[in-house]
Amino acid sequence: MVTLWFYIVAVLITIYVVLDGFDLGTGALHLFVARSDTERRTVLQSIGPVWDGNEVWLLAGGGALVLAFPKLYASAFSGFYLPLMMVLWLLILRAISIEFRSHLKSPVWRPLWDVVFSFSSLFLAVLLGAALGNVVRGVPLGADGYFFTPLWTSFGVSGTEPGILDWYTVSVGVTSLVALTYHGAMWLVLKTDGAIRDRARRAAGTLWPLLLVLVGSVTIMTFRIQPHVPERLNQNPLSYLFPLLALAGIGGSRWFTVRGRELQAFLGSAIFLVFMLVSVVFCLYPMVLPAVGDVANSLTIHNASGPQYSIAVALYWWVPGMILVGLYTYFMYRQMRGKVELDPDGY
Repeated sequence: MVTLWFYIVAVLITIYVVLDGFDLGTGALHLFVARSDTERRTVLQSIGPVWDGNEVWLLAGGGALVLAFPKLYASAFSGFYLPLMMVLWLLILRAISIEFRSHLKSPVWRPLWDVVFSFSSLFLAVLLGAALGNVVRGVPLGADGYFFTPLWTSFGVSGTEPGILDWYTVSVGVTSLVALTYHGAMWLVLKTDGAIRDRARRAAGTLWPLLLVLVGSVTIMTFRIQPHVPERLNQNPLSYLFPLLALAGIGGSRWFTVRGRELQAFLGSAIFLVFMLVSVVFCLYPMVLPAVGDVANSLTIHNASGPQYSIAVALYWWVPGMILVGLYTYFMYRQMRGKVELDPDGY
């Protein structure tokens, strides 16, 4: 049962990354692909009906995490309190910038909120990537399962007291930013026409080779920093298909972009994100939060899980809830299919 919940949480977080990922990427590109107020309203309208719905998957993943692995939730919040508060504030700023920008027609008001939207999206992508880097690298867990980590120390990964930010986690954060920005560019190519679409295509063409270099570099770093990753892959040689499928996704995305097949290009980007995350999840299992120093202190699906009866009963409530969320998500994307048509009263 705990293994099932491990993969449920992983699936929910993966769906969030794929769906809200293009929101964040669109925000990171906002100031570069949209030059006039009309163009910026068009960009916002491309995500307007779905951006808040996409974040439901983050709430679902967080709720499932609390339910199935309460010790992991308690430990992560104790050690990552500051970065989690930073993520919360960036989510708030991003939300209010989308909703507030059109309340006043002012040469100062709208550009201000455009900058807030773009930079909050950009820093969110970096912070979420750095969080993933911390999970892969490991944290200084004590025997009681708790830890404290400063924002940064020496910026190195060696030793038993790493900071939240070091050269590895920042590298993962930058890779996350480039990956989500590329994903956002594919969304804009799919949903817009004219100058916005052309600029988004050029941005994707620039980001694509950079993303390949960063992914290759981070993969090499990960193999050196977290020995559990190559061990899991070597124990299960078929698991090498996961990173290969991720590369096939990003390669296919570029191939379809060049040939003007916009939906397939966007789906290729989504496949890349899915299988990169699948690779990470598979390589960490059964750990949910590795420990640096004494590996025996690591939190696993077994010592971090809730009572068996609770997680078994919760599954019966989770299934109908997720069916409703899935149907709602399908309905919204079905309703907004096709290119964006600017609503004169929207955003």
